Amino acid sequence: AGAQQSATVANPASGASPDLLPHFQLEPEDVYIVKNKAVSLACRATPATQIYFKCNGEWVHQGDHVTQHSTDRSTGLPVMEVRIEVTRQQVEKIFGLEEYWCQCVAWSSSGTTKSQKAFVRIAYLRKNFEQEPTAREVSIEQGIVLPCRPPEGIPPAEVEWLRNEELVDPALDANVYVTPEHSLVLRQARLADTANYTCVAKNIVARRRSASAAITVYVNGGWSTWTQWSGCSTSCGRGWQKRSRTCTNPTPLNGGAFCEGQNVQKTACTTLCPVDGAWSEWSKWSECGAECTHWRSRECSEPAPRNGGRDCHGPELDTRNCTSELCTHAAPGAEDVALYVGLVAVAVCLVLLLLVGVLVYCRKKGGLDADVADSSILTAGFQPVSIKPSKADNPSLLTIQPDLSTTTMTYQGSLCPRQDGPAKLQLPNGHLLSPLGAGRHTLHHSSPAAEGADFVARLSTQSYFRSLPRGTNNMAYGTFNFLGGRLMIPNTGISLLIPPDAIPRGKIYEVYLTLHKQEEVRLPLAGCQTLLSPIVSCGPPGVLLTRPAILAMGHCVEASAENWSIRLKKQSCEGTWEDVLQLGAEPCTELYYCQLEAQACYVFTEQLGRFALVGESLSMAASKRLKLVLFAPAACPSLEYNIRVYCLSDTQDVLKEVIQLEKQLGGQLIGAPRVLHFKDSYHNLRLSIHDMPSSLWKSKLLASYQEIPFYHIWSGLQPFLHCTFTLERLSTSTCELACKIWVWQVEGDGQSFTVNFNIAKDTRFSDWLVPDEVGTPALVGPSAFKIPFLIRQKIISSLDPPGTRGADWRTLAQKLNLDSHLSFFASKASPTAMILNLWEARHFPNGNLSQLAAAVAEIGKQDGALFSEAEC
Repeated sequence: AGAQQSATVANPASGASPDLLPHFQLEPEDVYIVKNKAVSLACRATPATQIYFKCNGEWVHQGDHVTQHSTDRSTGLPVMEVRIEVTRQQVEKIFGLEEYWCQCVAWSSSGTTKSQKAFVRIAYLRKNFEQEPTAREVSIEQGIVLPCRPPEGIPPAEVEWLRNEELVDPALDANVYVTPEHSLVLRQARLADTANYTCVAKNIVARRRSASAAITVYVNGGWSTWTQWSGCSTSCGRGWQKRSRTCTNPTPLNGGAFCEGQNVQKTACTTLCPVDGAWSEWSKWSECGAECTHWRSRECSEPAPRNGGRDCHGPELDTRNCTSELCTHAAPGAEDVALYVGLVAVAVCLVLLLLVGVLVYCRKKGGLDADVADSSILTAGFQPVSIKPSKADNPSLLTIQPDLSTTTMTYQGSLCPRQDGPAKLQLPNGHLLSPLGAGRHTLHHSSPAAEGADFVARLSTQSYFRSLPRGTNNMAYGTFNFLGGRLMIPNTGISLLIPPDAIPRGKIYEVYLTLHKQEEVRLPLAGCQTLLSPIVSCGPPGVLLTRPAILAMGHCVEASAENWSIRLKKQSCEGTWEDVLQLGAEPCTELYYCQLEAQACYVFTEQLGRFALVGESLSMAASKRLKLVLFAPAACPSLEYNIRVYCLSDTQDVLKEVIQLEKQLGGQLIGAPRVLHFKDSYHNLRLSIHDMPSSLWKSKLLASYQEIPFYHIWSGLQPFLHCTFTLERLSTSTCELACKIWVWQVEGDGQSFTVNFNIAKDTRFSDWLVPDEVGTPALVGPSAFKIPFLIRQKIISSLDPPGTRGADWRTLAQKLNLDSHLSFFASKASPTAMILNLWEARHFPNGNLSQLAAAVAEIGKQDGALFSEAEC
């Protein structure tokens, strides 16, 4: 109800002037009777000779009117004002039949006029709340919704919330939101939110308080890192050593779970005991020498000192006179002098012969250049060829295929020396291999399983390995040189393009690309932030790239400048996440750039590391794409049957994981996936099942619908959210199931699944999978690119310099719809190379090369000198 619009009705007398009809300066308004207090209704009209109230169609007695007469000073016309009082008893007489109303009727010599109706209601407020908040224990950063439905009342009660008897004001706390249904929403629970919450309802009659609900925000404990192993407990022999950790990362609070597992680890250790050295027996005395002495010796070998033991003390050689000092020394004779001279001459001749041999060897060796020999692995296949480029208007320019067969290969193995002899050249196990040494080398293939184990074994020696997944299912890896290449994680939409010359010549890098499960990496989100992409690592971190690599990954955002603020985040070496780029803003560094498209984003980066795309909604119109997928068991031996509805972020990697999970559970897909736009409106996702034949099936759910909390979906950190509908068939002979499942966001649009299938047979969607991507996880060299290497170099050299009539790289960017990124391309040494690299990342392996050729040819028409006849 409420104040009605003016119901003024004029009934002019015959021949009367309408200017003299009474009009109301004051009309009665709606009022509430509080307890037993009577209310007053008033109206005032001019010119008026009589005014009476009519209530519920009956005239009010003349004696109940209080009348005042006056004159309007501006017009001189008479003014009449009338008041009446309405009691609670008058209203209660007709209570339940219709609402009590009153209306003024004014008379003048020209006719009558009626005022608007004023409704008189008895105000009240019931004592009992229709729904009260309940006590809860929630984990920190979890969303909280406290429902409150106030008591019935007239007028409707207003609601406010108290936290420990203090008023909660959403205007002062961005973490708090009160819904139109009066529920209190805490976006992310904080320790300070631990309190008693009370819902207060009030109107003009009374003020009611709900029962207080105690909210406890707890923190589950987490282990700190292990300390270093202590020293062995004994300095000699068998002992033990230990290491410890504490449950302080974080410390459990407010009843949070303590860390599971042991806080101390012990292991046995053995320390070798030191052994002091001791002398052996003296040897026998030698024969008496020319100097009239003889000698004897001993060794520190019984035992020899070891494990830090002390050496023997004392002399190891003993000499003494053997002739009782009666020996005389004779001068050397002529024979001795001749002997000494001959020995010296022979030694000089041997030295001269050795020098001559070294010089001859060096001259022969000088004809070979080891560097050229070593580089054959990198330049094989790029032999001089004579290719005349086609005319500028020939669209088949990019189809010229030079003979690159000797270097076009799919890489699966490591870079190892060819073993021509028994000697083996051992490559280091580090992630960054040194340039090849002398000798011949080749790229060879090995078993993928063995190679994966070998690659993970080498990674395990690096400090950053602790944060990488322990399997190779979501990892691609390869060894790359200056020719570049590509890594792909199949069926995830994630790839890493290493363009030519991104790796310095003479360097060979082992590079990996891995997809993290979201429960493995802690990505803190604040406020309205949400994860929009998978968390991807490429590395090793710290390698030197001379040109940006391009990381491609999917996202689930419906981007618009007015609804989103999107940032590219990178994890630092210390483990903290930092904003390195804000999309749509002027980049503050040239190290990173991001091209955001409808389904995927392409990140240019000169520093490898861990990346994720995070968005912050700027309005409630911001939305994420959810993919809705239905699974059910392939066989049903019992009466009970479950249908699982997954609500996933719309990226390929999450769908791949769910399909693999359902294969393990024995599930089959029972409907084509649907896309739902989930808005930042703080409303939950609601799911319900309908139109199920009640004579054959019944639902075992107590509620009419199920809900997934808003923040569980919006954060994006819980990838496999789903609801299960448990059904029961009334007979084992029932094999057909027909029903409809609705999925919608409260106060928003939704999707429906019409389910009609035979549970005893495979459905037409049972074998549905993500389409397999063409190619292998690692491609090296020209096989990783669609544009032939020589043609690519020709395009770059022709379009990088400014051309006449704008026939340069800017025109190519415009034709490829990349002209919004001109400032980024211009900041690089070769803008054309950046454009071609992005084209390769976007269109491999199914890109239309002829369309690119046509665009280049059209630019050539603008500048006739673009592709002059020349020998490649």
